[in-house]
Amino acid sequence: MSARKAMVMLGGGPSPVINASLAGVIERCRDYEAISGLYAAWHGVEGLLKEELIDLDKQDRQELDLLKATPASGAIGTCRYKLDAANEEDYARIVDVLQAHEIGFLFCIGGNDTMDTADKVSRLAHARGLDLVVTGVPKTIDNDLGDEGRTLIDHTPGYGSTARYWAMVMQNTEEENRGMSVSECVSVWQAMGRKSGFITAAARLADPERQWPLQLYFAEAGNNLESLTENVNRELKRSGRCILVVNEGFDAGHIGAARDGFGHIEYGASQMTVAQIVINHLNKAGLHARGQATAQVPGVLQRSTAIYRSVVDIEEAWAVGAHAVTVAMRSGTGYMATILRASDEPYRVVYDQVPLRAMANSARFLPLEWISRDGLDVTDDFIRYAQPLIGTEWPDQPMQHGLQRFARLDIALLPRRCPPYVPLAHR
Repeated sequence: MSARKAMVMLGGGPSPVINASLAGVIERCRDYEAISGLYAAWHGVEGLLKEELIDLDKQDRQELDLLKATPASGAIGTCRYKLDAANEEDYARIVDVLQAHEIGFLFCIGGNDTMDTADKVSRLAHARGLDLVVTGVPKTIDNDLGDEGRTLIDHTPGYGSTARYWAMVMQNTEEENRGMSVSECVSVWQAMGRKSGFITAAARLADPERQWPLQLYFAEAGNNLESLTENVNRELKRSGRCILVVNEGFDAGHIGAARDGFGHIEYGASQMTVAQIVINHLNKAGLHARGQATAQVPGVLQRSTAIYRSVVDIEEAWAVGAHAVTVAMRSGTGYMATILRASDEPYRVVYDQVPLRAMANSARFLPLEWISRDGLDVTDDFIRYAQPLIGTEWPDQPMQHGLQRFARLDIALLPRRCPPYVPLAHR
C-alpha cells in the first residue's frame, strides 16, 4: 500500500492538555512509513470545509515540542460547527477536500459531538469508496464522554487538569472566606460541566477530610434555590460562613440561555449566570450570619490555564493521542482511542479502542452512588476515583522574559486545490 497523508483537527471547547494529544498524534505519525505527511485543519471542521490547511511537517521542531506545555486550542484552532446529517453538501465538500490533498488518515480530537462528526465522516467515506481511516482522540474537561459504568472510557483527558484547577482554587478560597467571613459570609463559585457534575465534584479534592463548610450543588442531585437557601443558613448557624460550588446546570430558573452550534446551552454567553442568581436569591432571602453572599465565575480559565495542569493528565493526553495512530494503523477506520483504568492502587491505566459509533453523542453524568445522601457532597468512592488524576507535582512550564512560553506555529495555509466554498451554516 502506498503512503498517504494524514490530517488532524480539533473540535469543540478547548482543554488544558488538548495540545498534548495533538503532540502525541504528530510524534507517533512520524513512526509510520505509511504516513507520507501530516496536515492540520485550521479551526477544525470549518477549516476542512473552507480548505484552510496547515502543513505540520514544515513547522519549527522547537514549536512542536512546546505543544505539550501549551493549553487551550490556539495552536491550530477549534470550532463548534455541527455537521447536520441532512447537509449532504457539507459532507460532499469534506470528501472532495480530503481526496484533493490525498488524505488517507483523519484524526479528530474532541468530545461527544466531535466523535459524532468523526463517525459520520467515516461512514460517508466508506459509502463513497474513499480509502480513509478516521480515528477519534477523546477530549473534554466535563468528563461527560462515555458511560457511567466507565466501560467505554474511565476519564477524559482535560478533566484531571480542570479538577486540579478547582482543588487549588478552593484551597485559596478557603483562606479568603475564613478571613473575610464577617463581611462576606458566603462565597459562591460556578463550575463548568453543563448538566454533569464531575467538575463541581472536584472541589472536594481540596478538602477530602471534610473540615471546611463546603457545599456542592450538582445538577444531578435535585436541589433548587429554596433547598439551597435552607442548607446555607443551616451551615451559617453552625459555622458562621459557607462556601458553595454550583454546577452551571443547577436548577436556578430562567437564565436567558444562549446556545452553541450544537444546540447546547452556552452558559458563559447567557443573560444571567447561575452564580449571580444564587447570590441574589440568598441576599434577598436573608442570611443567618453577618455579611453577604458574593459570586465568582472562573469561566474559560478552567479549560485554558497552563500552570494548574496535571502532570498525570498531560502524560495521558499525549499517550492517548499517540495510541490513536496505532489504532488507525492496526484496526482501520471507525474507532476512538480510549483510556481504561487497570487499578486504583497503584493507579494505572491502559490504552484501548472503542467504536466511534458507541461514543457519538454519548453523555454521562456524575453517578448517583457518588453523591452523598443529602446531595451536598461526594462520597469517598469519588475521591478515590478522582484523586490520582490531579497528580502530585507542578507541570514543567517553559518561561521567557518572565512569561509563559507557548507554542506558536506558522499558520501559512496550503494552496487550495478545490473551488472556494462557504459552509452551509455560514450562509
